[in-house]
Amino acid sequence: MRRMPRTVAAAGIAVLAASTALAATAAGGTARARAKPIRIGIVSFLSGPAASPFGIPARNGATVLIRALNRGALPKPYNKIGIGGRKIQAIYLDENGSPDQNVANYRRLVQEKKVDLVIGYISSEDCLAVGPVADQLKQFTVFFDCGTSQLFSKPMPYVFRTAGDQSTDAIAAARYVLALKGKVKSIAGINQNYAWGQDNWNTFSAAMKKLDPGVQIKDALFPNLFAGQYSAEISKLLADRPDVIYSSFWGGDLDSLLQQGLPRGLAKSSTLVLTAADTALPELGKNFPSGVVVGARGPHGSLAPKSNPLNRWLVAAYRAKYHTAPVYPVWHMAQAILGVKAAYERAMVKDHTKVPTQAQWMAALKGLTFRTPSGTIAMTRSGGHQAAEGSAYGVSAGFNPKTGEVSLTKVRTYSAACVDAPKSMSVSAWIASGFKGARCP
Repeated sequence: MRRMPRTVAAAGIAVLAASTALAATAAGGTARARAKPIRIGIVSFLSGPAASPFGIPARNGATVLIRALNRGALPKPYNKIGIGGRKIQAIYLDENGSPDQNVANYRRLVQEKKVDLVIGYISSEDCLAVGPVADQLKQFTVFFDCGTSQLFSKPMPYVFRTAGDQSTDAIAAARYVLALKGKVKSIAGINQNYAWGQDNWNTFSAAMKKLDPGVQIKDALFPNLFAGQYSAEISKLLADRPDVIYSSFWGGDLDSLLQQGLPRGLAKSSTLVLTAADTALPELGKNFPSGVVVGARGPHGSLAPKSNPLNRWLVAAYRAKYHTAPVYPVWHMAQAILGVKAAYERAMVKDHTKVPTQAQWMAALKGLTFRTPSGTIAMTRSGGHQAAEGSAYGVSAGFNPKTGEVSLTKVRTYSAACVDAPKSMSVSAWIASGFKGARCP
């Protein structure tokens, strides 16, 4: 063999050294990225009428989960530390304020706080305002609670929702009421006058008419969000005496409606169907009336599956820290946090990377099926951006002094296959078709 010229050998050594240095730099960069915490902006009502029953429990649920995840203390399959081995750093933000204020605060989270992800928003009005801005800023955003079915009327590539929309609550309520009562002569609604309340009443009334064409609609009342006073509406409902009163009231509005209506006999003259009543159970306790149809925006809260190990862990961990029963916004928050953890770790495997990019993280959430304290969630609607989820209802049966909670009876759970519109159809078209393809027990 001929000896290699010294200049060529030197050049080869230089290239090798440079490659080694680049590899070391890349490895160091990856190591530093993995050592950095994942910064999550978490938005819920921390003040105002929706804070106590809704926003603060959601924030508390996030605190419990993040603390446990950072220690690797959750049951399988979430027993690995943090998200992909990275600790989670939460930045909490108050949702109380106008949609414009929430948009401004969202921009600050993204542009000034430099969060990796935003999880938030209880009010449908806020979700509808923030969603387009998330796309504009190209920021991965997960809506954990808001329920308007209008959210994905247009595609939003950077926005996801890990809970079902209001349509499943309303359709399940219609099925449950007819199963409970056999025959319903008349219905009325009292719902807040914005997207959430309007969507709810439109879906429930249409579902009732399709399932029981003879039903009469007596009232459709729409007081303003956070109005607080409902004397006139209660008088109208008491005068008309419908068989069923349907309400999607939530937060302080729900508590006010019950506190003002119960002394006047609102729950005696009609069957109350309350899609968000789970949050009012700890608030009213002994004063919560029997015979009310109680919902929790899915199989959450008092309607969550008792045999689920993740559910048992969540209830015990929350009680240990806050000395009270968690309510359904805690479950919605858990779905969002566990969903993004599962997606990140799926991207690590799928894309052979230790630090997924935002694009890889979002791509892994699209179409993902993952386990939660309420059961399995499948991100199969709205092009993989919307969860398909079932629902559950029960009837209040008085306060149990042994458990310190309101008891529920006649609990019934509806799968997504029964109450969630198929991917190929809108909710209104599915109802009009007679719930074509629905698979119900």
